Amino acid sequence: MESYLKENFGGVKAKHSSDEALGRWRKVVGVVKNPKRRFRFTANLSKRSEAAQMKRSNQEKLRVAVLVSKAALQFIHGLAPQSEYTVPADVKAKGFGICAEELSSIVEGHDLKKLKSHGGVEGLVSKLSTSEADGLATSGSKLATRQEVFGVNKFVEAESRGFLVFVWEALQDMTLMILAACAFVSLIVGIATEGWPKGAHDGLGIVASILLVVFVTATSDYRQSLQFKDLDKEKKKITVHVTRSGFRQKLSIYELLAGDVVHLSIGDQVPADGLFLSGFSLLIDESSLTGESEPVAVNAENPFLLSGTKVQDGSCKMLITTVGMRTQWGKLMATLSEGGDDETPLQVKLNGVATIIGKIGLIFAVVTFAVLTESLFRRKINDGSYLSWTGDDALELLEFFAIAVTIVVVAVPEGLPLAVTLSLAFAMKKMMNDKALVRHLAACETMGSATSICSDKTGTLTTNHMTVVKACICGKIKELDGASETKTLFSQLPDSVMTMLMQSIFNNTGGDVVINKDGKREILGTPTETAILEFGLSLGGDFLAVRKASTVIKVEPFNSAKKRMGVVIQLPEGGLRAHCKGASEIILASCNKYLNEQGSVVPLDDATISHLNATIESFANEALRTLCLAYVEVQDGFSANDQIPVDGYTCIGIVGIKDPVRPGVKESVAICRSAGITVRMVTGDNINTAKAIARECGILTDDGIAIEGPEFRTKTPEEMTELIPKIQVMARSSPLDKHTLVKHLRNELDEVVAVTGDGTNDAPALHEADIGLAMGIAGTEVAKESADVIILDDNFSTIVTVAKWGRSVYINIQKFVQFQLTVNVVALVVNFSSACLTGSAPLTAVQLLWVNMIMDTLGALALATEPPNNELMKRTPVGRKGNFISNIMWRNILGQALYQFIVIWYLQTEGKQLFGLKGDNSDLVLNTLIFNCFVFCQVFNEVSSREMEKIDVFEGILNNNVFVAVLSSTVIFQFIIIQFLGDFANTTPLSFKQWIACIFIGFIGMPIAAIVKLIPVGSR
Repeated sequence: MESYLKENFGGVKAKHSSDEALGRWRKVVGVVKNPKRRFRFTANLSKRSEAAQMKRSNQEKLRVAVLVSKAALQFIHGLAPQSEYTVPADVKAKGFGICAEELSSIVEGHDLKKLKSHGGVEGLVSKLSTSEADGLATSGSKLATRQEVFGVNKFVEAESRGFLVFVWEALQDMTLMILAACAFVSLIVGIATEGWPKGAHDGLGIVASILLVVFVTATSDYRQSLQFKDLDKEKKKITVHVTRSGFRQKLSIYELLAGDVVHLSIGDQVPADGLFLSGFSLLIDESSLTGESEPVAVNAENPFLLSGTKVQDGSCKMLITTVGMRTQWGKLMATLSEGGDDETPLQVKLNGVATIIGKIGLIFAVVTFAVLTESLFRRKINDGSYLSWTGDDALELLEFFAIAVTIVVVAVPEGLPLAVTLSLAFAMKKMMNDKALVRHLAACETMGSATSICSDKTGTLTTNHMTVVKACICGKIKELDGASETKTLFSQLPDSVMTMLMQSIFNNTGGDVVINKDGKREILGTPTETAILEFGLSLGGDFLAVRKASTVIKVEPFNSAKKRMGVVIQLPEGGLRAHCKGASEIILASCNKYLNEQGSVVPLDDATISHLNATIESFANEALRTLCLAYVEVQDGFSANDQIPVDGYTCIGIVGIKDPVRPGVKESVAICRSAGITVRMVTGDNINTAKAIARECGILTDDGIAIEGPEFRTKTPEEMTELIPKIQVMARSSPLDKHTLVKHLRNELDEVVAVTGDGTNDAPALHEADIGLAMGIAGTEVAKESADVIILDDNFSTIVTVAKWGRSVYINIQKFVQFQLTVNVVALVVNFSSACLTGSAPLTAVQLLWVNMIMDTLGALALATEPPNNELMKRTPVGRKGNFISNIMWRNILGQALYQFIVIWYLQTEGKQLFGLKGDNSDLVLNTLIFNCFVFCQVFNEVSSREMEKIDVFEGILNNNVFVAVLSSTVIFQFIIIQFLGDFANTTPLSFKQWIACIFIGFIGMPIAAIVKLIPVGSR
C-alpha cells in the first residue's frame, strides 16, 4: 500500500507543491461519495487559475499606470497647476476639500498632474483636514464623519457559512442518496404489503439513521469551520505606528482612516494606499501588485504608496488617502482567497488510503449483493415459486441492495482525509492558547517530523529585554548599574566626547523618544535601539534638543547583511558628519582614529586596536551583545543619493548590552535533544557572545562546532556536507548563510528543518524551510508573511510546544487510521463471508450506518483530538521518509481484526447453543447479540487505539473530555438502540446476562491488543 501511495499520492509537499502534483492525485481518486465534503479543505485549482489570471491583468494595468506616470514626470514640473476638480457638496459640507474617488484615482493611477493640481501632498494634507506633525484629531465625532466620507480600512470577506449549509453538504453523499431511495421504496412496498406502521419500520429506520449521520457530520464540520474562522481573525491582527492628536501610538490597520499619518519602517506592509510625506532611503517591493521584482524608490518625486506592498529598505511617514475596498489591494484580496490553501501531504495520503479501500469495498459490495441475490433465486427455484414474486421478496431484494450500498458506506473511509483537518483544527486552536499561531495547516503536521531547528538568538533564546551594562568610552571600561550611577561614572569625560556620544546615540537610531497620552516618556523602537537610547538618556542627554540641533540628510537603516546602520547630519555650525553603529569588529575595522581620554582625535595604533579588540572579546565572553559607535566628517557636496562613507571613521566607544537567556530554554533544548531534534543557533552576533549564550542554553556541546558566516561561505558543497552535521552555532551570519544552511540540510542531508526568523532578510530562509517560524513581537510583517507559524511570545519553549503538538497530530491520525481500518476490515469480511456461506448478512443497513458513524465522525472526534503528552518527545522524529501506515499499525490492525472476526464468526455458527437461544425469534436475538458484541469490540478497540505501542492505555484518559464524552454517548445510544428502537434497527431487547456477555466479549479485545503489542515488528 505504501508504495502505491508514494507513487500516486506522494508528489504533494508541505509547501510550494506544483499544480501538476496537486492535479495528479485528484485524477487517481476518481469517483467519490461526497466530493463537496471530501474536497472541502483542498485547493480549488480552477478558481486559483482564474484568480492568477485576474491578478496578472491587474498587474498589467498597474504597470502601465506606473510607466505612464514616469513618462509624464518630466513634463509635469514645468506646467502650472490647473484645477478642474469640483468638490461634491456633501463632502464640502463635512469639512473636506476632496472626495474618496478623486483620492483613489490620484494614487492608483500614479497621477502626478492631478496631484500637482491639488497643491501636491501638502495640499492634500490640508484638504483632508489633517496635520503632518500631529496627525488626525481624535476629539468629538470627527472620526465617524471621516469614516462616513472615505470608508473604513476593511476588506469585503466571503460570508461565513451557516449550519444548514453543512447539513446540505453532508446530504450530497451519493451512497446516502441511494440509501434514501431504498428507504423510500421500502416504505412504499412495506406499507402496501404489511400496512402502517409495521411496514414502515425498515424504511423509517434507514431514514432516521441517515438523518443522524447527516446531523452529527454537519455539527462536527460546522464546529471545525468556526475554529478556522477564529484562527483567521488572529492571522489578520496587524498593527502599525500612527500619530493621532500629536501622540504616536499603535493601532490596528483596520482602524486606519483617510488622513492618518502612519510611520513605516523596514519589513512593514503598507496598510492602505497613500502618499510619501517624509523619510529616508525608502525602497518598496511592489511585486505582490505589479509583478515587478525590482524594488521601487519612493520619495517626494515619486510619492505613491500602494496597499499590500512591502517596505524593503528605509523608513518614512505616509499620509493615508484611500482605504479598504477602494484600494488596489482590496480589489485583489477577494480574488486571491478564492483558490484556497493547498492540501496537506497527510490529507492527500489519506485520500489515497480512502481510494484504495473504497475500490476494495466496492468489489466486496457488488459480490455480496450478487451472492445474496443468487441465494434468494436459488431458494425460490427450490421452492418452485420462482414465477410468483411477493412484496416480501421485493423487500428482501431491496434489503440486499441496501446492505451492499451500506457496505460501500462503511468500506469507503470518507472521514479519513477530514480526520486530518479535524485534528489540525483542534491542534491549531490549542496551540493558539500556547502562543503559537499556525498560518498554514500543513505546518502543524510537518512540525511533528522536524529533525532540525535553526533558531535565532536574540529574543528567541534570550528575553529581548536589553540594557547597556558595560561601556568602553575613550578607552575606559565602566560597569553600569543604575541611571544615577551612569551619570556619575561618565561625569569625568570631556564635554566634547559627551556631545559626540549624544549626537551619535540620538541621531543614528531607528527608535524614538515620545511623550505618551499619560504624559510619561516612552521609548519606541527595537530592544537594541531602546537599550542604547535609555543609555543616552541616563547620561543626561536631551533627545529632542539633540535632534533639533542638526538636520538629517540621509539614513541607512540597520541591515543584517552589512551589520551596520548609518546617518549623515548637517551640523548647526555648518559642515556634514556621518555617524555609524553596528557589529563591533566590523565598525572598528572601518576606524583609523579614536577619541582619547582628553577628547582629542588620535590615530589608532596597534596597542589601542589590541586593547579595543580585547574589550570586545571580554564583553562577548560575558554573553553581552557588543556595538561600536563611530563618526566621520563628510565633505561638502554630499547628497542624499550618495553612499554613506564606509571607512575613515573615528571610534567613539563600545557598549556591551545584556540580554538574559529566557527561563526554561535550557530545559527545552534538552527536550529537543532527547526527541532526536538537533538545535542550532544562527545569529548575527559576535562568535564569543554566541558561544557563551549557546553554552548557557545547552546548545553548544564539547563535540560541536561554532563557525562564523564569512568562513562558512568559503566552504565547498562537499565540505559543507561533512561540516554541517557538527555545526551547532553560526555567528556573524548573513540571511544568505542561513538560507544556504537550510537548503543544504534539506536537500543534501534530507532533514526536516524548522527555521526561526524576524527580519525582512529572513524571508528567503523561512520560505525555503519545511516550517518557517516567525516571531510575533520582534518579527516584521514580511517575515510573518513568509512564515508557516507565528510564535506570538517569541519564546523558544513555544517552538518545542509546536513540535510536541505536531507529533501529537501525526500520532493521533495514525491512531484513528488504525482504529478505522480495523472496523473496515472486520465489517467487510464478516458481511461478505456471511453472505457467501449462509446467504444472509448479520449486520443490517441501519446497524452498519450506526457502526459507520462510531468509526467515522465519532471515532475521529475521540482519537484525533487527544492532547499531547511528554512521552511524545522521547521518540525519534519520523523524518522525511517514514511510512505513514507503519508495521506497528498493521500488526495492531490484523491482530484485532482477527480476534473480532473469530468472535463474530463463532457467534454466527455456535451462538444459539452458547446463549441457549430457542424459539421463533432466536435468529433476531442472535443477530442482536452479534451487533452488540461488534459495537462493544469497537468501543474497547477505541480505548486500545489510544496507544499503538504502550500497554497502559488508560493513562490520562480522564484528561481528554472529548474522548470520554464520545465513548459514553456511544454506549448510551447503543443501549437505546437495542432496548427501545428494535423495530427500526432490527434488534430485540437483551437480558442483563446477555449485556454482560457482550461487554465481556468486547473487553477481551483489550488484553488481546496488549498481547499483540508484545509481538516485535520493525518500526517502519
